[in-house]
Amino acid sequence: MTASDISASAALDARFKGAKILITGGFGLIGSTLAHRLVGAGAAVRLLDNLDPDSGAHRANLAGIEDKVDAVIADLRDGEAVKGALADRDILFNLAAQTSHLGSMKAPLADLDVNARAQLALLESCRAVNPGLRIVFASTRQIYGRPDYLPVDEKHPLRPPDVNGVDKLAGEAFHLLYHRVYGLKTTALRLTNTYGPRMRIKDAHQTFVGVWLRAVLEDRPFEVWGGEQKRDLTYVEDSAEAFLRAAVTPATEGQALNVGGERPVTLRELADTLIAVHGRGSFVVKEFPPERKRIDIGDYWADDRQFRDATGWVPQVPIDIGLKKALEFFSTRMATYV
Repeated sequence: MTASDISASAALDARFKGAKILITGGFGLIGSTLAHRLVGAGAAVRLLDNLDPDSGAHRANLAGIEDKVDAVIADLRDGEAVKGALADRDILFNLAAQTSHLGSMKAPLADLDVNARAQLALLESCRAVNPGLRIVFASTRQIYGRPDYLPVDEKHPLRPPDVNGVDKLAGEAFHLLYHRVYGLKTTALRLTNTYGPRMRIKDAHQTFVGVWLRAVLEDRPFEVWGGEQKRDLTYVEDSAEAFLRAAVTPATEGQALNVGGERPVTLRELADTLIAVHGRGSFVVKEFPPERKRIDIGDYWADDRQFRDATGWVPQVPIDIGLKKALEFFSTRMATYV
């Protein structure tokens, strides 16, 4: 980061000093990264998470700040717990979700319950107990489906390829509807693949990058399906910065905005970069498993100029540096995270 970037980051942190924050999904990848950043900025941080073992939530993600946050262990579907957690907050970072795409196809009603119904219930709770709350919702690029053109901007048709995408689109639509109809101060960020320290690496429930990281650290070859698909990835600290900037930028209210990465790379290039950064490792290129091929979107990278223009956000961490940081984090914590 340049000196001006550091100065801008410090100025942003100052805006959160003393702010009362609620992070749903606060033990997960982005949620816990936000928690660490906000605690450091002097915010009063409350987390709500059900610690579902199939999610990205992990108690170790709060290491070092456990006694500095108010952790509410409850499900987003527990209305009374949600209302209590919301009551005195200034800002809600709404990250609670079921994230597995294949999992949504195997258990579609469970995905619907978490990613759609619970989101609507949360918004009703906000309207009832804290209608002035600022809300930033984690949406997903998955709602676009297979792109008609690249890079994908916010005008692209919405064609979710799986149940998870349909339900996340519903959750996003509820947030924007409650802005239009009830005046709730909501923003939806359509995220691409987010990776980095504290991500789930034991399996691919969160993203494929996690299982790649685990494999190279365990000196095992990993599988690359296809290999020529292009993706953009966001390092988790850049993603957290995007949420913070959205929360303090009134121009993003009522908007659904893309958040992309530094640049698109092919999966093969990403795999080569991971091995180069680690100094060893190998992978094999395979055809997509049939159940995955049916819901794969092919190439994707975001046109996120609207978000950048509105907030001044720019990703700071190149892919090779981000992968190196993730490897360094997990290299001493494998027993904890697998």
